[in-house]
Amino acid sequence: MSGPAKGHERRALFFRALLPCLALIALHQTSARAQSLTPDLFNPTRGGFVAAQDLPLRPIGETTADNPTDPNRDARQRDRNAPGDRNKPNPAPSRIGQVPTYGLQAANGADAGFDSLNRKRKPTKYYPGQARPKPPPGPGSLPPKPAPVNAIGELRLSVPPSETANKPPIPPAMADAVAGQPPRRRLKLDDDPFGAVGDYAGSFLIKSAVELSGGYDTNPGRLPEQHSLPFYVVAPEFLAVSDWDRHALIADLRGSFTGYGGSLPATFDGAASPAPTNVDRPDFTGHVDGRLDVSRDTDLTAQLRLRLATDNPGSPNIQAGLAAYPIYTTLGGTFGFDQRFNRLQISAGGTIDRTSYASSTLTDGEHASNDDRNFNQVGGVGRVSYELTPAVKPFVEAEGDTRVHDLQFDRSGFERDSNGGYAKAGTSFEFTRLLTGEISIGYAARNYIDPRLDRLQGFLTTASLTWNATGLTTAKFYSDTQIAETTLPGASGVLVHTYTFEVDHDFRRWLTAIGKFTYGTLDYQGFGRNDKTYSLEGDLIYKMTRNLWIKGTLRHDILDSNVALSSSSATVVMLGVRLQN
Repeated sequence: MSGPAKGHERRALFFRALLPCLALIALHQTSARAQSLTPDLFNPTRGGFVAAQDLPLRPIGETTADNPTDPNRDARQRDRNAPGDRNKPNPAPSRIGQVPTYGLQAANGADAGFDSLNRKRKPTKYYPGQARPKPPPGPGSLPPKPAPVNAIGELRLSVPPSETANKPPIPPAMADAVAGQPPRRRLKLDDDPFGAVGDYAGSFLIKSAVELSGGYDTNPGRLPEQHSLPFYVVAPEFLAVSDWDRHALIADLRGSFTGYGGSLPATFDGAASPAPTNVDRPDFTGHVDGRLDVSRDTDLTAQLRLRLATDNPGSPNIQAGLAAYPIYTTLGGTFGFDQRFNRLQISAGGTIDRTSYASSTLTDGEHASNDDRNFNQVGGVGRVSYELTPAVKPFVEAEGDTRVHDLQFDRSGFERDSNGGYAKAGTSFEFTRLLTGEISIGYAARNYIDPRLDRLQGFLTTASLTWNATGLTTAKFYSDTQIAETTLPGASGVLVHTYTFEVDHDFRRWLTAIGKFTYGTLDYQGFGRNDKTYSLEGDLIYKMTRNLWIKGTLRHDILDSNVALSSSSATVVMLGVRLQN
């Protein structure tokens, strides 16, 4: 009899094994677990499937703490540092299979030009259009600068040729490339890069200049009725300064001549014109100052001065019916000393001046003498100052003089000889180099021999202030007070106050604009006349080189008088060049 079929036999064996497994699963209530799919299963690195400490081929002595890839390294390290295990010695790392290193690694000096492995240095690769460094232009020059980068640190692909152009070689000492050389002192930046440089003649620095200008004046005679004329101006300048260790000598000479292309009418409202027909006039101011250093604290000072000019247009001192302005000259000098006692300084000197007028030429050809206006003045001046700080130096100053005229009586029958002077107090200061100058206030008076002439007196102000508002803008203020002579009958003299405000601004170092406003008062005491002057001026200077400037000027002048037919106004336009050295 044959046995059972083979298919039934296989199924019986399968079910016999399955039934015990199901029984075990039912009796043991444990959830089924499966291996999760993590990135470590696909990690191709050493220790990706087996921990580093379980590798069969690991080096002897390697521990879990030595394996930085072990995720349990920190926990094991904390267990090792437990109080009970702190004294256990750690096994030393094995040196089997390790390559010992001594000092510098092989080929460490390759960057310096030597490679111990005899490898070929690879040239630096540059991007297309990238600037290539160039070799030094010569011995002693500084090495080339590294390639420039932009704001985010990337190399600049476009560099101006001027930044990479080869420069002519310079001596090593000038390039600060000599070993052990002390650093060279940098030269001070030129405050006026377009100023005159000058030339040396022996031990004197000489600067000279001349201005040639032409323009148009709507009222050159300052008459109530305007008569316009074109004009030209020639203004030379000369400055010589000594360059000595001791003593000093300075010569400052400035002049001008204004010529008009025409003449003014000889009559005004049917009478002789108060302005001359020929209004050409010269002007010159010059002085030579000297200082002799006797000792460290004692100096002898001297000054020679010369003033050549005419009366200002519109002045009541001008005679009617003149053919030209009479010229007057004032020649004088001051001789004194300066003595310093630590911070205290005492200065004193004697003055002597001579003023003389040329004869007047009338329109009919006759001449009129002006000898009654000539006078000699002798006086003295003293000043005491004390230096509170290097920036503040207050002072007091007093002056007295005597004037003696050539003629006892003037053309109106008055005796003009007088005695007078002034006293003032002020200070010179310098605050952080932003505000510098000198300012003072005082009182002036003059007494005349003729009892019919009242005492000439008034307050005086003198100031010279400079405020450097910014590096490009400078503001200035000037003030001056003078007591002048006059020919008006019954007038003791004229007290003149002048105030000037000026602002300079540099649009560029070669382009400067200047705005100026001047206000003045003229008080003819004893006559009842009071004049006020206003002047508004704007200048534009184009500095082409150190030796050539171009200057344009626009000015408007106003004379306001309380006397009828004495007020006037004028507008002046001028363009010129300045040549200097």
